[in-house]
Amino acid sequence: MTDSEGGGRHSIAFSADLITEPQALAEREARNGLLQFDLGMQIVETAIERHVENFKLRPSLILSLHRSALDGISLYAGNWRPAGIAIEGSQHEPVGAHLVAELVEEMCDYVNDHWLITSALHLSAYLMWRLNWIHPFADGNGRTSRILSYTVLSIRLGSRLPGTPTIPEQIVDNRDPYFHALDSADSAWKQGKVDVSEMEKMLEGMLAKQLMSVIENAASRKIR
Repeated sequence: MTDSEGGGRHSIAFSADLITEPQALAEREARNGLLQFDLGMQIVETAIERHVENFKLRPSLILSLHRSALDGISLYAGNWRPAGIAIEGSQHEPVGAHLVAELVEEMCDYVNDHWLITSALHLSAYLMWRLNWIHPFADGNGRTSRILSYTVLSIRLGSRLPGTPTIPEQIVDNRDPYFHALDSADSAWKQGKVDVSEMEKMLEGMLAKQLMSVIENAASRKIR
């Protein structure tokens, strides 16, 4: 099973494919992508109804987002990877499978502990990087990190964010800044520091582009 990220980066793990025909796989991935986004927005709306300050990130939420992306595609949909994994095209070496669950819990604890004392962009950037760093799934790590990051950003801001293209869509359209930000955070972590400032800058610019589209539509005389 491979998790294609474009630009030559792919997760390489034991195959658990349920679909092997390329066209059928592409169609299922597209369908699941829409369902995953919808699930993320449902999570946002539920969290806002229950009051943003009370939100707690749980591993179960991450697994549910992953399940929606890989449903019908992989036997490991909604499960942590059972073995080691490599990322072709990247110097990063993910942790052993036996460490995944504990590290995901620590990641959730970081977000929950910093929920009210740091910015929405920092929490979003941290999750985008850290989930990729752990690489907890046999496939779908990138997709899940992007929707998780966007979901938490929306919850922390207390709104289902308007405008298009959305941040996840912008990343898919041009992955180079995303890869650069991941590499920057990886380098800082090797020095014992959590520094996701490059990722924060990237997300800030993409958020501005997404929200600016609302202003542009408001000023346009055309009905869209």
